[in-house]
Amino acid sequence: MAEVGRPLLLAGAVAGPLFVTGVLAQAYTRQGFDPARHPLSSLALGDLGWVMIANFVICGVLALLGAAGLRRALAPGRASTWGPRLVGAGGAAWIVAGVFPPDPINGFPAGAENTATWHGAVHSIAPALAGIAGIIGYVIFARRFAGERERGWAAWTIAALVAAVAGNVLAAAASDFRAALLGQAVGAAWTTSLYARLLLNAPRLVPAAP
Repeated sequence: MAEVGRPLLLAGAVAGPLFVTGVLAQAYTRQGFDPARHPLSSLALGDLGWVMIANFVICGVLALLGAAGLRRALAPGRASTWGPRLVGAGGAAWIVAGVFPPDPINGFPAGAENTATWHGAVHSIAPALAGIAGIIGYVIFARRFAGERERGWAAWTIAALVAAVAGNVLAAAASDFRAALLGQAVGAAWTTSLYARLLLNAPRLVPAAP
C-alpha cells in the first residue's frame, strides 16, 4: 500500500510559514528597508532581491503542490473543489510576484525613484487577486466546517478571515504595511493547521489494497 497525497500536504504545510519566515528575516535585516513604509514585495528589489524572488517562487510552487494534495484529501464534500483551487491561486500569485518585479517605492532601494512599469503593474495585481481568492476560500471552508458541525474549526476560519481583512484595511488606512504582514502570518498559521489536521488523518489518503 503506497500513500498518496502525504508529500503534497507536507509541501502545503510548510509553504506559508516558510514564506513569512523569509519575509521577516529580510524585513528587519535589509539596509534601508522599513517594514512600516515599504511593502514586503519591495524586498525583491536591490542586490539581495533574488532572495525574495526565490522566496516567492519556491513557496508558490509548494503552495500549488499543497493545493493538489488538498483536493485529494477533502473529496468528497464542500470545499473539495473550490477550496484547493483558491489555495492554488494564492500559490500562483506568489510565483507571478516573483517573476514580475515590483516598482521602487518610498525610497527603496536607496537612491531609486518611484516609477511605474508594466511589470510592476502585473506584480501589483498578483497580491490583490491572491487576497480576493483567500477571502473567498475562508468563506468556503467556514461553510464546510459549519456544515460538519465543527464549531472550533469554523470559528478559527472566521477569525483568520477577519485578521486578513483587518490587516489589509489597517495597512491602507494607517499606511503601515506591518498590519498586512500580521494578517498574512495568521493566514499562514491557519493554512498550516489545516494541512496538519489532514496529515493526522493520513489513513484516509491511503488507497485500499487490491
